[in-house]
Amino acid sequence: MRIDGGCPCGHVRYEAEIDPARVAICHCTDCQTNAATAFGMVASVTDNQFDLRAGTMTEYDKVAASGTVRTLSFCPHCGTRIHARTKDDPAAFFDLRWWTITQRDALPSRIQVWCGSAQPWVFDLSQVPRRMTQ
Repeated sequence: MRIDGGCPCGHVRYEAEIDPARVAICHCTDCQTNAATAFGMVASVTDNQFDLRAGTMTEYDKVAASGTVRTLSFCPHCGTRIHARTKDDPAAFFDLRWWTITQRDALPSRIQVWCGSAQPWVFDLSQVPRRMTQ
């Protein structure tokens, strides 16, 4: 599936070819911290499937809970995280942040990962009251 996306301020824009089956909810503590919520959502792509169309990104190297060094890339203007990848491994999949994808409504999660780090309440939200607006 061909997608495009970017940051809210418009500095970073990209296009990518993704497999919708590779969209995941990630419960790792890094995603919880970096997404500022209970979990992150990602779409995995490889380097040759991703095309930065506009802007530049700032990078930060972080040691993940797995011990792997991950390079986090984000917009230098608004701070939106665009993706994370394994440092120095261009062949590895990297994770586009789902909230930066324009077509995210067509990309539901197909799997949940790092469930051992999940917040205990996140798997049953059926009892939480719902409102259609704030």
